[in-house]
Amino acid sequence: MRALVTGGGGFVGSALSRALLEQGHAVRILARGDYPSMRAIGAETISADLCDPTAVIAACAGVDAVFHVAARVGFHGKPEDYEAVNVGGTENVLAACKAHGIDRLVLTSTPSVVHNRSGSEGVDESTPYPTEWIADYPRTKAIAEQAVMAADTPGGLRTVALRPRGIWGPGDTQLLPKLVKWARAGSLKRIGAQDPQQSFCYIDNAVEAHLLAEQTLRNSPDKAGGKAYFITDGPSVGSWTMADRVLQTAGLRLPDKMISVATATRAASIIEWVWNTFRLSSEPRITRYKLDVLTKPCWFDISAAQRDLGYEPPVTQAEGLARLKAWVEAGGLAEGLAP
Repeated sequence: MRALVTGGGGFVGSALSRALLEQGHAVRILARGDYPSMRAIGAETISADLCDPTAVIAACAGVDAVFHVAARVGFHGKPEDYEAVNVGGTENVLAACKAHGIDRLVLTSTPSVVHNRSGSEGVDESTPYPTEWIADYPRTKAIAEQAVMAADTPGGLRTVALRPRGIWGPGDTQLLPKLVKWARAGSLKRIGAQDPQQSFCYIDNAVEAHLLAEQTLRNSPDKAGGKAYFITDGPSVGSWTMADRVLQTAGLRLPDKMISVATATRAASIIEWVWNTFRLSSEPRITRYKLDVLTKPCWFDISAAQRDLGYEPPVTQAEGLARLKAWVEAGGLAEGLAP
């Protein structure tokens, strides 16, 4: 198989690309930056903007399947930037697939597309999209997901959307480094006295789901075509318990410092006002959406993925934490902690 991975230099995209190469597939990645490390292991790399339709069409030439991983992520930014990448970029990928007659597309979506401000407890894929949004990331990812599922055509392009929740593990240059920096600086605080149950997804489990989704579209497309699936490690865990376990892999612990949810909510509202008023480009420490994600139950039923894709998380949380610790001890955090 010849596969294109958009965002192939990122956390999920690079792990997926390596797995595909290990299985003997030819891999081409499309990313904004240059990734010589990916070329070194056999991937073809194309540096281009997902928002450039001509570049996307060129990248899809000669490809059998597309894994659309690239996205504008985060909790703050200009709405038009999220729309350009998450909506416009996905439209470009769909157009390129159709232009080249590609018949398999796997989208990396997110459970945030059905984000419920009161929390999500054991919900499945029948959960509707919300009618109001407090952040542009989930709003634009929901639009992209619906476009991908609507593009599914028997006898033509078959599509599936995966919703991995809270991806973690070796290779993370964002979440764990931030936690470590804040903990070392003494600025990390627990929000609220509760430890809400949440779903997480170890990186290898997320990759496994992507590989299974493509195989299902190839061999039994009617089973999964046009559908979305939640992907997690299986059992849920308390959000602060998980944060502490992850920090322990770096020799740290979650501090006892705590602020109330009410105080954090007021702070988030003020911070959002400041960032929006002064059009600051940096990522704020806390927003209302991020606060919801941290302090509300957020766990999902993966039985549909188990039934249709044959998905069973291959890595347990305990094994994942052991692998993460080994990665940290080998210097894996260096890039994320660099000034």
